[in-house]
Amino acid sequence: MIAPIDDPRIAGFVAALDPVNKLADESPGFVWRLQSALGNATDLAYNDDPSMMVNMSVWESLEALKDFVYRSQHLGVLQDRKKWFQKLDLPHYCLWWVPVGHIPTVAEGRERLEHYQAHGASPHAFWFNEYYPAPVEHTTAA
Repeated sequence: MIAPIDDPRIAGFVAALDPVNKLADESPGFVWRLQSALGNATDLAYNDDPSMMVNMSVWESLEALKDFVYRSQHLGVLQDRKKWFQKLDLPHYCLWWVPVGHIPTVAEGRERLEHYQAHGASPHAFWFNEYYPAPVEHTTAA
């Protein structure tokens, strides 16, 4: 983030959190999202850097997630991200398959992202533009 979560420069992002999270929760194919008692993940640490924010969710399919990310009101918030977040030199998101019923941890997400940053797309971690099919025993995406 460009500033702490309570900074006025982040107010637009904070205002969008509840509506976008509600939209996700009600979207076809949504399974789970990382959240604390606040109802979002803004107070959950990704690592030791307080400017890094974590966001994780599980969806029934890549298509369901893609519809939410790029074909819903989420897209407007995504397009405004430069207002609230610094551009990073490395990828800051990735996808991977999880077994049905598995809830990924922040540590798992961090490990998958670091693998993606170091090795690029693989069955271990990938992105929409270079994805790998789900293993037979996996039917949801994180």
